[in-house]
Amino acid sequence: MMTTDSSLTDAFSNYAEYLNNLNDKRERVVKASRDITMNSKKVIFQVHRIGKDNKDEVLEKAENDLQAVRNKYISRLVKELNGTDFWKLRRAYSPGVQEYVEAASFCKFCRTGTLLNIDEINASFLPLNNPSVDPLQINILDYLLGLADLTGELMRLAISRISDGELDFADKICRFVRDLHRELILLVPDMDDNHDMKTKMDTMLQSVMKIEHACFSVHVRGSEYIPLIRSNDPSFTPMEVPDIEL
Repeated sequence: MMTTDSSLTDAFSNYAEYLNNLNDKRERVVKASRDITMNSKKVIFQVHRIGKDNKDEVLEKAENDLQAVRNKYISRLVKELNGTDFWKLRRAYSPGVQEYVEAASFCKFCRTGTLLNIDEINASFLPLNNPSVDPLQINILDYLLGLADLTGELMRLAISRISDGELDFADKICRFVRDLHRELILLVPDMDDNHDMKTKMDTMLQSVMKIEHACFSVHVRGSEYIPLIRSNDPSFTPMEVPDIEL
């Protein structure tokens, strides 16, 4: 009987140690995720400085900063998750991954006009992984949530490009965001009941409509519309699109 009691005590002690270690790891993963989020936002702010005459300079700086995010912060996340079941801790690092996807996709679109796919992101993480264990792979849901957030940044970029007279670039953004929204609409109904994705799809549709409204207005009203966007008149907005009920 005492042997059984001793075995149970050892089992509970081992499990308590496991939970303590897991909680400590979760705290470190959350901290890494916050650092990834903060520094990915800085990359996004950097890309918004893009203009007619500084595209290469701005994107080169943003891409270097993105590489630094991978080397300094994502590598720390990978180190914490290597050799563990990283799906167990997904919620702890999901916000940082989503923000990174948004920043990396923003850079890719502004450089090439194309979408950064999940395989490219996972391939960029491979050098950070220990080859002896399963590599960190981005969850498809985190990838899609990051893309949904991307449309908000593209909406802001389109409005700023219209104000600088880059109408072709704004039209390109409009077509890209509209196509992305259409493709995601086909996916969402087949996904599990995910509140975050459905909420972001509503916001994404608003971004699509705001870009379309701004592009349509400048094409219809011509050059008279651009000074209105540039004005500091708080009563004017180029994005007067009513919220819609879905």
